[in-house]
Amino acid sequence: MAFTTADVKTLREMTGVGMMDCKKALTESDGDMDKAVEYLREKGLAASQKKAGRIAAEGMAYAEVIDGVGVVVEVNAETDFVAKNEKFVDFVKGVAHTVAQNKPASLEALMECKFNGTDMTVTQQQQEMVLVIGENIMVRRFAFYTEGVSVPYIHAGGKIGVLVNMEVTGGIDVTEIGQDVAMQMAAMNPRFMDKSEVGQDVLDEEKKIMLAQMENDPKMAAKPEKVKEGIVQGKLGKFYKENCLLQQEFVKDGSVSVEQYMENAAKALGGTVTLKAAVRFEKGEGIEKKQENFAEEIAKLTK
Repeated sequence: MAFTTADVKTLREMTGVGMMDCKKALTESDGDMDKAVEYLREKGLAASQKKAGRIAAEGMAYAEVIDGVGVVVEVNAETDFVAKNEKFVDFVKGVAHTVAQNKPASLEALMECKFNGTDMTVTQQQQEMVLVIGENIMVRRFAFYTEGVSVPYIHAGGKIGVLVNMEVTGGIDVTEIGQDVAMQMAAMNPRFMDKSEVGQDVLDEEKKIMLAQMENDPKMAAKPEKVKEGIVQGKLGKFYKENCLLQQEFVKDGSVSVEQYMENAAKALGGTVTLKAAVRFEKGEGIEKKQENFAEEIAKLTK
């Protein structure tokens, strides 16, 4: 019985097994779909479908500069133990290299790219890793920068991955500056990169909370509205310092902000540096262990 590429695709969707193995199964089964499924189960390949339903909230965040392209990725696994597995770590690094080489526009596009150094897609390689390691594994998200100077930082063996991207003049080496800023991001987890990114809706909500707090404070409630407004403005300045990376106190020297540190350090080297972008991935961030459908979590993150 002959079979078509559509049959191969159907078998892949049914079992979660790679395309080449599905094709082989249909060939061995003379195109019979039921027998092909049985063949894959007998070979232990279809087991990956069952594993794909399990929650992967551990894993690794990884950042690297590859051929001038700054890349940060997060790949999830079910247990912290597997996240330390050499094969898993190699897979994560391979994903990063695949991103650098292909510069995909979306997670879906990345999964269809040829995995670094192989003829398999990232999806197929991911399925192979599920079978080899015995846990559900999922490429979750990535980011990359092709312009400027990128500096990567990996905290606690992959618990957090940070990628800082800067515009540099004067031909100076800003590696140390970038690492300091990346470590600041890893430690403080700022909501915004700069105060200019804070929207009016956020400020209005903060003002609302501050005014409500004053109304509930007997000592503050009786003060004139103009005085209250002045207090709110002062507190908003503190909000910027706590939530905006460039306005935060520099962790290595609390007498200056991160922005001032960058400016001073670059000037001392004979150039200038401007933070253009930064990404912080923390493994398992936003994933609830009790969550039943990991695929839905991925879909939400990539919209």
